[in-house]
Amino acid sequence: MSIKLFDTTLRDGTQREGVSLTTEDKIRIARELDALGLHYIEAGFPASNPKDLDFFEGFDDSELRNARLVAFTRARRPNGRAEDDPAVTLLASLSAPVACIVAKGWRLHVEKVLRTTPEENLESVRDTVAYLAAAGKEVIFDAEHFFDGFRDDPEYSLALLRAAAGAGATTLVLCDTNGGTLPTELKAVVARTVRELPEVEIGIHTHNDGGCGVANALAAVEAGATHVQGTINGVGERCGNCDLITTIANLQLKMGVKVLEDERLRRLTEVSNYVSELMNLTPDTHRPYVGRSAFAHKGGLHVDGISKDPATYEHVAPELVGNVRRTPVGELSGKNSIRTKAEELGLDAGDVTDVLAAIKRREYEGYHYEAADASLALLIGRTTGEDRPLFELETFRIITEKRAGGETTTEATIKLSVKGERVISTAEGNGPVNALDRALRQAIGPHYPELKEIHLSNYKVRILDEHRATAATTRVLIDSTDGKRVWGAVGVDENIIEASWQALVDGLEYGVNGKRG
Repeated sequence: MSIKLFDTTLRDGTQREGVSLTTEDKIRIARELDALGLHYIEAGFPASNPKDLDFFEGFDDSELRNARLVAFTRARRPNGRAEDDPAVTLLASLSAPVACIVAKGWRLHVEKVLRTTPEENLESVRDTVAYLAAAGKEVIFDAEHFFDGFRDDPEYSLALLRAAAGAGATTLVLCDTNGGTLPTELKAVVARTVRELPEVEIGIHTHNDGGCGVANALAAVEAGATHVQGTINGVGERCGNCDLITTIANLQLKMGVKVLEDERLRRLTEVSNYVSELMNLTPDTHRPYVGRSAFAHKGGLHVDGISKDPATYEHVAPELVGNVRRTPVGELSGKNSIRTKAEELGLDAGDVTDVLAAIKRREYEGYHYEAADASLALLIGRTTGEDRPLFELETFRIITEKRAGGETTTEATIKLSVKGERVISTAEGNGPVNALDRALRQAIGPHYPELKEIHLSNYKVRILDEHRATAATTRVLIDSTDGKRVWGAVGVDENIIEASWQALVDGLEYGVNGKRG
């Protein structure tokens, strides 16, 4: 079986609430999708907004090596002519070789939304498809609300498909636009449609409102569909679209349908994160196959199992999709988990009994090490006697002053001993953490030139017991980077400054000691 992958991230995906892509963003994503090896890239609805039109007029689709560029539009207006409808004629004038046409597949929409007759809706489809096919376009037809319409009047829904096929559409896509169809019903409808229209390719376009977007796409393939539409990470309106990343992995690794070359399949994690970054969306760490936690084993029994054979707790090898196995540790971890994690960090945890006890005690206090490898590594070192602190703190003091005109400044003074030398350092910052960071670097920087390359890249605060209001315990997570790697450190205290100090110091100590070997 040969399956064609149709990506609509740049059109349907941008309808997700809070997402807005620039033309340059869309160009970058299109190139990435092409490099992944997808067959079609639907890049927008050029008649709907200037940004999409700019993309199609400015993007040279000849640079695509694998994918065909698709422009989207609706069928022409009722009681008009395709050659007089600017949304239709625009597609004929663009260089994109493929036109995707959408029309109503449910009589309810035809009569109440379009306010026209079922017969005129069919004529609109015939006219639009024929016009664009005559213009030399490959025409893909999307039957909107197909499954709802089929449930209401199957003969009309099939007549709509026949009208598009008879006018020159090469692919007929059945759309579960409201996302409420379940796999069993959907599979039966697709199977009947494939039987009734054997001369054309049948496609599937699903939404995730019922949580079945991917499952429905796979069911459609089992029923004979050979064209699958979706978006990267399932982004889309309401609850999103079929997640093309998960669908690709399932088709190839579970159903034995070759859709990508193996080296491209290994780029799934990279592409998933790339698109999230350009869309300014925080990646879901629990995404199937490509999430950071998709192959993370925390329970002691699980870690023991994968240490003997990864198949005990992994349905596929993470390397197949470009992901990695991880062993986060916490209060549920066993000794094998600690040993495995210590090995990942390049440490020897000894018999790990003391380390495990320290981790469980600290987690009870509110510490959390899954995203704080730096603090975990230092905790292991302190427990086993291998700690190498950068300095010994005497005191620190922070003063925040609000000045006339509304300006607020913060000053930090630190007294410490570094390599036997007592140092006093004062610095200003735009906040207490910034001021502490500057004062500390100023004090110990001459002894550790490596600090020049280490920068704070993220700062997160979480309140652990909100019911205590301003007396609540605070957890601070600070990410640091040297431009090559990123590490996290954690601090916990009722005083947010103290929690921040702990995370700040751990992050710097781990960064410097790592560079010193």
